[in-house]
Amino acid sequence: MQLITNCQNKTVYITLRGELDEHTASRARKDADKLVEQYASCESAVFDLREMSFMDSTGIGFLIGRYKAFSRYGVVCYIGGVTPATDRILSMSGIYALMPKL
Repeated sequence: MQLITNCQNKTVYITLRGELDEHTASRARKDADKLVEQYASCESAVFDLREMSFMDSTGIGFLIGRYKAFSRYGVVCYIGGVTPATDRILSMSGIYALMPKL
């Protein structure tokens, strides 16, 4: 799992590349938590999932955890680049109530 960032107009875009599952989540959480601190002054964060090849329920937990971390700083979170496969999982989880889909 790779996290790639780009900041434009007070929005940080975090692209998740690869697989997000129980084997990769620990490292991804550590990397993402550093990004939360780095971009805490942004107004919004977009998690771009278009380059994610696999995500299980661990991925949903990852997204919710980063939502909570960014929320402490008042940063609004969104999910973008959703593929049909990830959209199905995310819709069933109800996460769009916390992090709207772009």
